[in-house]
Amino acid sequence: MSTFDEREKSFESKYKRDQEALFRVTSRRNRLLGLWAAGQFNLADEKAQDYAKEVVLSDFEEPGDDDVVRKVLKDFADHGVDMDEARLRRQMASLMDEAVRQIESEED
Repeated sequence: MSTFDEREKSFESKYKRDQEALFRVTSRRNRLLGLWAAGQFNLADEKAQDYAKEVVLSDFEEPGDDDVVRKVLKDFADHGVDMDEARLRRQMASLMDEAVRQIESEED
């Protein structure tokens, strides 16, 4: 195998690991978002866990975060809780940081 082939395999392997890590972090962020939103809706613990799972699953509808944003904003409206997209996206960014910290601490 040539050096070029080895480098290509190495880059492919790194890309795969990076994509898997991004998937884990994004899924964790979505679960945390669901739990946070459930708290805003005053859902009991079991219902909060179920809602968090719904938020995680909503991310499989289309690439990117728009499907999650749409679902959670609709749920805020359905529960009569004031929330706008900018605030929700700031919360998602904050929870992404938290998800990274949690996953990194689990890997240590």
